Amino acid sequence: MKRFLSAFIALVGLAWGVEMLSATGAVASAPGNPWAVREHALTLTGLGSFALMSLAMVLATRPARLERFFGGMDRIYRVHKWAGILAVGFAVLHWLVELSDDLIKTLWGREGRLPKDHGGGLLEAMRDVAEELGEFAIYALLAMLVLTLWKRLPFRIWRYVHKGMPVLYLALAFHAAFLAPLDYWTQPVGVLLAGLIAAGSVASVRVLAGRIGQDRRVGGVVESVRDAGAGVTEVVCRLDEGWRGHRPGQFAFATFDRLEGAHPFTIAGADRGDRRVRFQIKALGDYTRGLAQRLQPGRPMQVEGPYGCFDLPQSLDGREQIWIAGGIGVTPFLAWLEALQARPEQAPDVDFYYSVREHATDPFVARLQALCANLPAVRLHVISGARNERLTAATLRDRPRAGAAPEIWFCGPRGLATSLRKGLRGLGMGGASFHQEAFEMR
Repeated sequence: MKRFLSAFIALVGLAWGVEMLSATGAVASAPGNPWAVREHALTLTGLGSFALMSLAMVLATRPARLERFFGGMDRIYRVHKWAGILAVGFAVLHWLVELSDDLIKTLWGREGRLPKDHGGGLLEAMRDVAEELGEFAIYALLAMLVLTLWKRLPFRIWRYVHKGMPVLYLALAFHAAFLAPLDYWTQPVGVLLAGLIAAGSVASVRVLAGRIGQDRRVGGVVESVRDAGAGVTEVVCRLDEGWRGHRPGQFAFATFDRLEGAHPFTIAGADRGDRRVRFQIKALGDYTRGLAQRLQPGRPMQVEGPYGCFDLPQSLDGREQIWIAGGIGVTPFLAWLEALQARPEQAPDVDFYYSVREHATDPFVARLQALCANLPAVRLHVISGARNERLTAATLRDRPRAGAAPEIWFCGPRGLATSLRKGLRGLGMGGASFHQEAFEMR
């Protein structure tokens, strides 16, 4: 994610730099002029903000064709989130630079102030409207960022607030198109800006029209609902024709209540070809806590998907694998283990660590033990917090059949993943491949 965003920002900066170096106007001829510096900063921060916002809008359409490039829809959403955060950051800088004119007047005076080249008549009037829209959009973006980062805001409220983002984007596109320097449109930066406006605007219209994931939606009915214990609700759904099936480890957006909207859940089982999907849903928020009481068999529902690239790995040149699950992060591994039941000889050599709070009351331990009993190559280790057991990097290093740098597949709390990564580096195992399901859509 960091590399991609860094490369994207660098590309935008490069396009701006080419235009700056080739410019022949007043801005280029007076690099020491504070008004010229302000103009450069204004265009660069504005371009950076708009480019990142365009990227966020395109990724908001859930482009399944880009999953392999990014490593899964979960990572696409992660890039979407951070592109939005960085876009707001650049927008704030853009706004502060815009306000710096009074400071420059005080310190250096009006001498050297650059003339504005935005045409006249209708074009000048449109420029004034674009400037007002841009200022309003920055305030709205700041408010939306605060609401997004405020995790206590109920999802159903945040969801409707977030629906205003495409409208804000279209306002920013109008702002960018009419306030960009006129000489931009004959430079590579103008081509880039035009492409960003087109891509982001199309994505915004798709979002507003409700066409996200339309070709992957299929209706269905809730077939059974069961309280599995420890705050986990098992929901089995029978889907209509048109469901394309799923690979073990993938997830889908399930809608049980149209007002609440779609929530992402891992499909906790292998595809049996009968259009049935099973979700194991942990009570982690205001909606999921009461799900077992609200859902009844026979209730219509909708699924969009499948998505994700957290696929069942095959043995890579005989390299040992480590699977790590924490809490409800066990669901993709359940699907993997079920898929291997029909072909146990294809199971890779695995040490599977499942971290739980209480071994005796956990709803998945017995199921995991039964599945692993048929797979001699998969060695299950249950780590119970109630027994004062703790999964650490040293645990992985000291596993019975430790060999060369293993392939590590992780799905669980982000804090545990961070701790394990740091610990592995400290033990000289930083070369181990660490595949993590970044399952956070907000």
